Amino acid sequence: MKRKILPFYIFLFNLSIGFAQNGKISGSIKSNGDPVSFASISIKSISISTISDSMGKFVFDNLPDGNYELQINRVGLSGQVKKVKIINNLHVQLTIYLVQNLYSIKSVTVGANKGYQGNIFSTLDLQLRPASSSQDLLRLVPGLFIAQHAGGGKAEQIFMRGFDIDHGTDFAIYVDGMPVNMTSHAHGQGYADLHFLIPETVKELEVNKGPHATKYGDLATAGSGEFRTLSRLDKNLVKLEIGRFDTKRFLGMFNLLRDQKHIFSKKREDLYTAVEFLYTNSFFDHKQNFNRFNGMVKYSGELNNGDLLSFSLSTFQSGWDASGQIPVRKVNDGTISRFGSIDPTEGGKTGRSNFNLMHERKWKNSSLKNQLYYCRYDFNLYSNFTFFLNDTVNGDQIKQVDHRNMIGYYSTFQNNRKFLGKELISTFGAGVRYDNSNIELNHTVKRQFLNAMVNGKLNQVNGFIYADENFEATKKLKVNFGVRADVYSFNFKNNVYDTASGKTIKSIISPKINLFYTLHKKVQLFAKSGLGFHSNDARVAVIGQLENTLARAFGNELGSTFKPTEKMIVSIALWTLDMQSELIYVGDEGVIEIAGRTRRFGIDAGVRYQLNNYLFLDADLNINKGKLRDEPVSANRIPLAPTLTSTAGITYKKPSGFSGSIRYRYMGNRAAVEDNSIIAKGYFLMDALVNYNFGNFRTGVSAENILNVKWKEAQFATMSRLKNEAESVNEIHYTAGIPFFVKLSFGYSF
Repeated sequence: MKRKILPFYIFLFNLSIGFAQNGKISGSIKSNGDPVSFASISIKSISISTISDSMGKFVFDNLPDGNYELQINRVGLSGQVKKVKIINNLHVQLTIYLVQNLYSIKSVTVGANKGYQGNIFSTLDLQLRPASSSQDLLRLVPGLFIAQHAGGGKAEQIFMRGFDIDHGTDFAIYVDGMPVNMTSHAHGQGYADLHFLIPETVKELEVNKGPHATKYGDLATAGSGEFRTLSRLDKNLVKLEIGRFDTKRFLGMFNLLRDQKHIFSKKREDLYTAVEFLYTNSFFDHKQNFNRFNGMVKYSGELNNGDLLSFSLSTFQSGWDASGQIPVRKVNDGTISRFGSIDPTEGGKTGRSNFNLMHERKWKNSSLKNQLYYCRYDFNLYSNFTFFLNDTVNGDQIKQVDHRNMIGYYSTFQNNRKFLGKELISTFGAGVRYDNSNIELNHTVKRQFLNAMVNGKLNQVNGFIYADENFEATKKLKVNFGVRADVYSFNFKNNVYDTASGKTIKSIISPKINLFYTLHKKVQLFAKSGLGFHSNDARVAVIGQLENTLARAFGNELGSTFKPTEKMIVSIALWTLDMQSELIYVGDEGVIEIAGRTRRFGIDAGVRYQLNNYLFLDADLNINKGKLRDEPVSANRIPLAPTLTSTAGITYKKPSGFSGSIRYRYMGNRAAVEDNSIIAKGYFLMDALVNYNFGNFRTGVSAENILNVKWKEAQFATMSRLKNEAESVNEIHYTAGIPFFVKLSFGYSF
């Protein structure tokens, strides 16, 4: 027996010696004490690269003895070069610290993403864009436009990739992993009010276009965006902003755990708070009286056993009056100005409070992250879109109400290992979200209740599970593939009409595959394909009025990212997106709109050019084409879908002294109705920003619409009738865009 076993032991010994012949380089990347994820680490001499994981870890193994030079880069952080020597199969462990620095295109390595799809916009990008709220920061996404049409407190309308996304039906938004979109919302499916997020607390924004990322499910069809907030403050900050139209804003951000004090462990811990108050009357004839308050507390720390723990509490409240959408005919005949109103009693109140808890544990080649969140949400909105079309005596004003509790749990496990001698990064995720809400749609007059149109109780559950694999097939080819399964339970009890109540369960599976090929060290090609979906409203799903409650999306994309020079990056993508159905519940009217199948395709092109150490040029062009597949050619336009958009700017960034930018945004004319008989007119706007830093002081001037263009921000083809009109009229109703606006800011850090 021993003789039979001995050769086996000899084989294992020789095998272990064989595997031990090569060395290893591993380490962690940090910035200001935080782990740095998605940093690119490359060894150019042997043409291999990787990215750091969620805890900043990376590894290169099977390295023969020799001298190696590691290049480490991350957007918004200083690049570094580390020289490492491996002798006698040594395992070298590194801790690399990166500091915030000016963005350098020269240091960007094309093709080092290991199948990672997202684009990351850092704090530096955020600082040089005029923003009144975090909703404005969505305009960082190339090709994404927003429009406000019911006062500053309502979530903005979103446009991207040939979609009128309304308030979030086809664009999923997250903050630190917590969903922002509200499904089966009183005002519209996927309603995403981001005003609870204070702009200065945002560390970075990750953007994915199309339904290609496995970790994002419902509503992530045109794309998704995830904001990540700061883990710590280096300095306290107080800021005051004063602008036209009685605009005033105060911000305070304070470190609550200074002088290396501790709460839960003896390692690095941080605790800060941020408060914001904004007031403006805006530029309308009827004062908007908009006020918003935000408060936030966030803890981040490393426990004694090395685990990472973070939690945050935040609250948001706002109230406002609105001028709503006005008919073109009443502006043309001089009855009202372009800043006037037909029903000045529109407006509303809204609020959201959040608790978000995250814990992460890291082993040698694995990590486990668990997240628990809770949200309390309140929404009251008064609107009048058709004036006296339906009720010639009292008018058509409505009040939409949504009082909601949302609770969710999300867990991800990531493992890095070798498969067939190649690096394989596996991620497995699972979670559940539960929405419990009281939803109302009431008929009102000057904010006084007349009768209930919808009044009911929503109980909706979404459970999901997914697996995502990043595999380095060759040194040049990276493969990302995954599959996601979602199950929905819809339950709505209508207290007004019993026949509008019911329950139903639906499920859907969404596979994805993405290929990244490094043709040359300066040229990467990619091909993406995947299925996604958006859910439709529970109020119509439960009574079987939707054929496709979980509307399927099928997206494809081909493109390239390349560097024609050391100081220029060019990206281009050709994409298509088919929607199985765009049946939606219209909360404004309490009815169903049936859009049927749609097909969209387009081109996204962008260039980033660094003229010198401090001067940058960026430009993006987005061409979109879409159609309703089940309608005749004469009437197959997708209403309000953008067809041509473009943004560009010149930015001057310097560590101290002056910095600034001047930018334009352009949206072309587009069809407002299916037969193109009514046109939503486009616009061209320019914005500018100048900051000056001296010591601990910072002052700045930001200006929007510096050419004072008369433009229409939100436009709809609406059938309406005024009180003195015998017949209804179908024409453009719009909210005027902001005229020239200037704002001064004064900040002090300590």
